[in-house]
Amino acid sequence: MEIIKVARDQVIAKKNDIVKYWYLVQEGTVVQKFGFSEVKLEKNAIIGFLERDMYLFDYVASEDTVLAAFVCENSEDLLKILTGQEKVRSVFLRAAIEQRHQLLSLYSELNNKSRQFHMFVETVYNDYKGLCTKYKVEQLSFTRMEHLNPLVMQHKAEAWEVNNSVSLMKNYKQEYLQLMEKDDSLTVGVIMEAAAQMRRFSLGIGEMEAYLQYNRDILLGDNYNTLFDLYFDLAMKMSLKKYDIKVVIEKVQLIVKFAEKLGFYNQRMMQRRLNEFLNYDFASMNSAGSASKDEKVHKEVDITTVDCLGQILEYAEYPDEEFEQIQKRIISYRELPDMMSTDSEVYSLRKKIAADFYDIYYRVFVHAMEDESSITPIIEMFLNFGFMDVGYIGEERAKDLYELCAHLDICHGPNVYTIFEWLKCIYYGEKEPSKNEFDMSYTVYLAEQGRTGKMNQEQMKEAYQNPNMRVEFEIKNMFASVNKATYGKPTTFCPILNKNDLITTIDKMLVTAERLEQAMNEVRKIDYSVFYREIAFSDPQKGINSEWIMKEILPDIILMPNAGSRVMMWQEITGVKSDTQGRFMFPVFTAGDLDDMMLEVVGRFRWEMCRRIQGVRWNDVREKSLTAEYCTYIQFYRKNHELSPEAKEKIKGALVRAKNNYREVFVRDYMNWIKFEAKGSFRLNKIVRDILVRYCPFTKNVRDELKANPLYQTSITRFEAETAKKLQRYKGVYLKYEKAGGIINADLKENLIFYEM
Repeated sequence: MEIIKVARDQVIAKKNDIVKYWYLVQEGTVVQKFGFSEVKLEKNAIIGFLERDMYLFDYVASEDTVLAAFVCENSEDLLKILTGQEKVRSVFLRAAIEQRHQLLSLYSELNNKSRQFHMFVETVYNDYKGLCTKYKVEQLSFTRMEHLNPLVMQHKAEAWEVNNSVSLMKNYKQEYLQLMEKDDSLTVGVIMEAAAQMRRFSLGIGEMEAYLQYNRDILLGDNYNTLFDLYFDLAMKMSLKKYDIKVVIEKVQLIVKFAEKLGFYNQRMMQRRLNEFLNYDFASMNSAGSASKDEKVHKEVDITTVDCLGQILEYAEYPDEEFEQIQKRIISYRELPDMMSTDSEVYSLRKKIAADFYDIYYRVFVHAMEDESSITPIIEMFLNFGFMDVGYIGEERAKDLYELCAHLDICHGPNVYTIFEWLKCIYYGEKEPSKNEFDMSYTVYLAEQGRTGKMNQEQMKEAYQNPNMRVEFEIKNMFASVNKATYGKPTTFCPILNKNDLITTIDKMLVTAERLEQAMNEVRKIDYSVFYREIAFSDPQKGINSEWIMKEILPDIILMPNAGSRVMMWQEITGVKSDTQGRFMFPVFTAGDLDDMMLEVVGRFRWEMCRRIQGVRWNDVREKSLTAEYCTYIQFYRKNHELSPEAKEKIKGALVRAKNNYREVFVRDYMNWIKFEAKGSFRLNKIVRDILVRYCPFTKNVRDELKANPLYQTSITRFEAETAKKLQRYKGVYLKYEKAGGIINADLKENLIFYEM
C-alpha cells in the first residue's frame, strides 16, 4: 500500500478516468459526486471498489485527507490483500455493507423524488386546466407535457434489496460481519457482490438524476415557459375578469414549496420568481396591462406557425434585396419534387444554398455573441442543428427539435461540444482554430499571409486577436469541409437539416455526450494506451534532466449540425505540441452504430498520431513503429511466406476497397482487433496480430484471457516481458528521484500505472 496525502478540494479521481487504484480513507472525508447529489465517504470507506474499468464519479477531498492506495483489479487481487489480514478484512467488509446502504438510501430518496415529481407535475397541470375551464379563461398551449412520462428504470434496486439492507444495518450488522469474517471466500464474495450491487444502484441514481434535471424546468425555471408561468398568466387573466386569485396564489406557493422540498432547484431563482409573482400588481390590471406582462411571461411558441426562415434571416441582418434572394433560393429548393436529385440544376442550387448557409451562420453567430440574451430557441435550433425551416423537416420533428433546445446540456460534456458551443470557445480564445484542409493551423496560415504580402504585421496581429476573424476562419475551413464530410453523401449534401436524412425520431438519432462517452470508454477498456502519449518530465536539481513519461490526453469531440453517417479524425493534436488534444468530428444526428463510428475514428487517430510522432520516417521500417511495420507488411504481402494464399487474397480485396489507402486498411483491421480479437474471435492474420499486440496492446485482463491461446502466447509474453523491463527501469529512476528529495506527482504516478496495465 502507498500512503497519499491530499489537500482539501483536491480531486482524487475523476469520472471516466481509468481505475488505477482503490483508495482506503484513513483520515478525513471524501465526497463522491453524482450530478446534484453526493455521498460522504468517511474513515475506512473505500474508493473505487464499485467501479470496474472507469470511475463513475468524481471523488473530491472535502478536507485534508490521508489515503492508502493499492492495486486491486479482481477478486484474486482482493483475496491476496485480505489473506491473513484480520483487521483489513474487517474494514473491507464493513465498508462494503455500509457504503452499499448509503447508496441504497440515496437511491430510495431519488426514486421517491422522481415519482413525486411526475405525480405533482401532472396534478398541477390538470388543476390548471380545471381552473381555466372553471373561470372561462383561455388555456396556454403547453406541449412540453406531452414529453413528460414516468421514469422507466434500466438499473433498478429491487424492494427486497432495500429491505434486506435496512434490516441488516438496523438489527444484525455486527453478527453478520463476524460470520462473514470467518472465511476468505465468504469475505471476498460479500465484498464483490456488494460492489456489483453498488454499481447497479449508482447507474440507477444517474438515471434518476438525469430524468429530474432534464424535466425540472417544466415546473419552474428562468425560461418563462413553465407551469409556474401558466399560473402567472392565469392570475392575470382572472384579475382582468375581476376574479379573486387566492386559489392561484396558493398553487404558485405550493409549486415553489415543492421545488424547495426536491432540493435541486437554485434557491435564488426560486425566490426571485416567487417575489416576481407576489409583487406583481394584479389589482390594477386592465387589458393593456396584460400585454405588458406578456413580454416576460410569454406564451409557448407553436413553431409550426412561425416563419422560422424569416426570423433567422432577419437575425442575420441582411439588406432587403439580399434577404429576398436568399429566402427565394431556400424555399425553391424546399419545394423541389426531389431534393436529393443529382441533376446539374439541383446540384448547382445546392452549392449556392451551401454558400448562403455558412454566410448566414457567420452573421447569426456574430449577432448572438454581441447579444446572447437575444438568442431564441429557433436561433438555437439553427446554430446547433442546422435547422432553418419547418417545411424541411416536418411539423413533428420541428416540435421535437424545439423541445430539445431546452435540454441542450445533454450534448455537452467535458470534451464534447455542439458546433455552436465549439465556435464560442474559438470566439472567447479558449480553443485555437482548427487546421484547414492544407494542414495549416491559424498561426501558420497568418504567417503565410504575411510571407506572401497579403497581410502586414499589424494586420496579422489584428487577425489573430480578433474573435470574429478567428471564427470566420473556423467556419470557412473546418466547419464547411467537415460538415459535408460527416454527412457522408457529398453529391446530395445540403447543410440545411431536412427530413430525408432524419430517418427515425430525433431522440433515437441524437448523439449525446453520454453516448459518446460510453462509446469511447468501451474502446479504452480494451485498448488502454490509445490516448496515451509521451510528455517530457524534467527536474535537473533532483537528478532528472529529461525523462519521457506517458500521459493520457483525451480528444475534443465536435458535433456537426447534420444527420450524417460518417466521422472524421480532423487533427490528432492542436498546433505543434504533441501533448495537446486531438479533434474528432461526429454528426449530431446519426442512425449509424456509434460504437463502430467511434472505433473507426480512433483507428485513424492511432495511425495519424504515429505518423505525427515519427515525422518523415513514419514508413521507414528501420525506425520501428506501428505505421512503418504495417506499411512494410502491406507493401510486401505478396512475397510473405508466412501468409496463406487466402490471406493474400483477403489483403488484395481490402486494398481495392480502400482504394490502396494503407491507413484505411489498417482502420478495418483495428476495428476487427477491438471488436472480435479481444473476445477471442480470430479475424486477423499472424502478421497483423503480432503488430497490434505490440503497438495497440490489450488491457491486462484481456491479455490474461488470450495468453493461453497459442496464437497469442508468444507475442503477448514478449510484449509483457518488454513492458516489465520498462516498469523496472522507471521504478529505479523514481527511487533515485525520491532519495534526492523529489516528489512523485500525479503525472509520474500515472506513468507507472501505465506500465502496470
